Amino acid sequence: MIELDAIDRQLLRALTQDATQSAGALGRRFGLSQPATWRRIRRLTEAGVLKGRRLRLDAEALGFTVRVFLGVKLSRKGQLSLEDFERAVSAIPEVQSVEHVLGLFDYRLRVVARDLPDFERVLRRRIMTLPGVGEVEANVLLSEERRPGPLGAEADPVRP
Repeated sequence: MIELDAIDRQLLRALTQDATQSAGALGRRFGLSQPATWRRIRRLTEAGVLKGRRLRLDAEALGFTVRVFLGVKLSRKGQLSLEDFERAVSAIPEVQSVEHVLGLFDYRLRVVARDLPDFERVLRRRIMTLPGVGEVEANVLLSEERRPGPLGAEADPVRP
């Protein structure tokens, strides 16, 4: 595990908010030179703390206004490879994430759809037809709040 100082935590929070910021801009913001900032970012990347930079699309702005969490219980765990299910369900474009979990269900899926009839189509024609799918429980997301990441409130606040 890598030791993080206050500047490392500030850099991580700043990059979490906008990963496109340059090392020069971040350095100016936190009182570092561009090379010093770049070395810190490279060290965090090499340590596995930073795992790439991803673009997040706004599903609602693209017309996908329904978001659903599905609990999926497999009916034949012994006959069906978990990897086969994961591969098949991951190929469905509306499935945004696939999480193997402990508890009542075997998997938790995050699914987006344009509306409820579209979600029903995805559920009936794509998800329920996958081999091994048994019980399914749907929870429609009503609202979503951004929560602090693992750095939490105990870390030094990021300057604007």
